[in-house]
Amino acid sequence: MSDAADADVLTIDVQGLNKHFGDKHVVNDLSMQVRKGEIFGFLGPNGSGKTTSIRLMCGLLTPDSGSGRCLGYDILRETEQIKRRVGYMTQRFSYWEDLTIRENLDFVARLYEMKDRQQVVDEALERLGLASRADQLTGALSGGWKQRLALAACMLHKPQLLLLDEPTAGVDPTARRDFWEELHRLAADGISVLVSTHYMDEAERCHKLAYIAYGKLLVQGTADEVVAAQHLTTFAVHGHELAALSERLRGQAGVEQTVAFGSLLHVTGSDAAQLEASLRRVAGEGLRIEHIDTSLEDVFIHLMKRSTDNYAGTS
Repeated sequence: MSDAADADVLTIDVQGLNKHFGDKHVVNDLSMQVRKGEIFGFLGPNGSGKTTSIRLMCGLLTPDSGSGRCLGYDILRETEQIKRRVGYMTQRFSYWEDLTIRENLDFVARLYEMKDRQQVVDEALERLGLASRADQLTGALSGGWKQRLALAACMLHKPQLLLLDEPTAGVDPTARRDFWEELHRLAADGISVLVSTHYMDEAERCHKLAYIAYGKLLVQGTADEVVAAQHLTTFAVHGHELAALSERLRGQAGVEQTVAFGSLLHVTGSDAAQLEASLRRVAGEGLRIEHIDTSLEDVFIHLMKRSTDNYAGTS
C-alpha cells in the first residue's frame, strides 16, 4: 500500500468515550482518529487521563459509554482480536532482571506461542542493536538498554499498533534520540504509535498531538496547529534580574504567564497590544525585548495553568 493510501486508513476511530472511577469523570466525551503509520503524542498533567484514554481507544479498558474501532475491530465486542495486534510498553520496566536479554525475549516469545522462536528472537536482537549484549544479565543494563529490550519484547509478535506510556522517562538524551529514530522507522513501515510524554522535544517529533487535561481533550493536531490554536503572543526579555522582573509582571494587564528559559524570560498573553504595553512599561530601560514565536512548551504551560484537577490520582 502506498504512503498516500496509508494516510486514509484509520487505525483508531472512536467517538464519545467516557470513563468514571467512582465519582471521578476520568475521560470525558473523547473522540479521536489516528491514521496508519502515524505517531500520535499525548500531553497533559499527571493524573489527567492520558493513559486511561489510550487504553480505552485500544480495547484494553471498557468505556462506560461511547463506541469505536481499533485496527478495524470493535473496541467493545472484539477486544481479544485487538489485544493480539497491539504492543504495550509500560512506563515501569517489567521484565526479569535475573535473566539475560535473550532469555527474556525467548520467554515472551513462548507466551505468544510463536513458531521459530529462535529466529524471531535473533531478528529482534539484531534490529534493536541488542545482539552484542544478548547474554548479558538484564539487571546489569542501563536505563537506555532496558528500554531497547522493552521495545524489542513488545514488538516480537509484530503488532500493528504500539502503546507507549512515557517510554523514555529516566533515559539519557542519546538513548532517547535513538529510541525516537526507531519509532519513526516503525511508523514508516505502517505501524501506528500512541505515546504519552512530558518532553517537548519528543512531542515535536510526533505527527499529531493531543492535549488532555483531567479527562477532557482540549486541543489536537500537528505541533504547529496546537500552537496556533491558542492564539498566544510571546516576547523574550534579555538582561539581568529577570526573576525580579517576572515578579513585577505578574498580575499586569495582558500578562498571562512568565517563564524563565536560561538567560531569557518568556512573557506570554492573548492580547498582543496589551501585553507589549505592560511589558515595556514594567521592564523599563536596559532590557532587550523581542517578539518571538510561541513555543510548544509555552503552550503546554499555558494549558496546564488553565486546567482544573478533577482527579488527583494516577492516569
